[in-house]
Amino acid sequence: MGGYHRGELAVQERAGLARRAASAERAIRSDIPEVAAEFLGRQPFLVVGGADRQGRIWATQLTGEPGFLAVPAPDVLTVDALPPPDDPLAGLLSGADGGGTGGAGPARIGMIAIEPATRRRMRMNGRAVRDGRGLRVTLDQAVANCPKYIQERHPHRIAPGEAAGQRRGATDGDSLSPAQQEALRAADTFFVATASDRGDADASHRGGNPGFVQVVTDRLLRWPDYAGNGMFLTLGNLELNPAAGLFVPDWGTGSALHLTGFARTVWDADEVARVPGAERLVEFEITAVREVAAASPLRWSAPEFHRFNPPVAS
Repeated sequence: MGGYHRGELAVQERAGLARRAASAERAIRSDIPEVAAEFLGRQPFLVVGGADRQGRIWATQLTGEPGFLAVPAPDVLTVDALPPPDDPLAGLLSGADGGGTGGAGPARIGMIAIEPATRRRMRMNGRAVRDGRGLRVTLDQAVANCPKYIQERHPHRIAPGEAAGQRRGATDGDSLSPAQQEALRAADTFFVATASDRGDADASHRGGNPGFVQVVTDRLLRWPDYAGNGMFLTLGNLELNPAAGLFVPDWGTGSALHLTGFARTVWDADEVARVPGAERLVEFEITAVREVAAASPLRWSAPEFHRFNPPVAS
């Protein structure tokens, strides 16, 4: 499945970037080039987005030793990992049961592999089925994204028992706690999952200087949409389907903050002008929260912020 859908085309036109997007469309492929396969083979984690059995969109992470991602055929990605039972997408990815609809068949997922140390990323979507202890994903789209707004970090993996006092455990809510609000205000990176009106899922990266995520209330977030590749794969999905999910990693502790709800694009010129670097804004209304402590065995170095990150208004 190649090319843009009608939501992406509509946003490109409204943003005045239709010609640029048409030129960029050639970067959308249905296969993974050899150099990208080598990149994927080095990665220790993958961000995945999709819908749960209730139709809510979530974003999460899968981790493994380098090599847990492999490309056995140009249009196939295998993932040697499944989410634990307390993960918000455990039902979707462990069963691969047709995109959370309850029927048998592949689960439609979006994925992004990102290497903070080199600021490289690979974005993919397709149809996943259970394959032993992992997933086999037949790809619909694959696209390499630019390095903008990725903070440089370097990982190391902790051994079992190394994280003193940290045990995996999940807590749920329908709004952000004060500590979660502070974590979001300090965040320089998060990942967003969306899906088209047909259910085709996407996962994407958002980054900026700490403070670029505005916590308006305990159930409402706002962030700037900075200049990018002009494809509008995320905003195009939101044009057709407002359901969305966020995954916010804690790079120091391995904990994961998962949010689901509904998002909309803010085009009002006066509002946008108040936020440095913004070309549009996105507002996200939270309907459910899951925080998983010690969700990942990966720990990361302090960030080196990207030089293109716009300043944050005080």
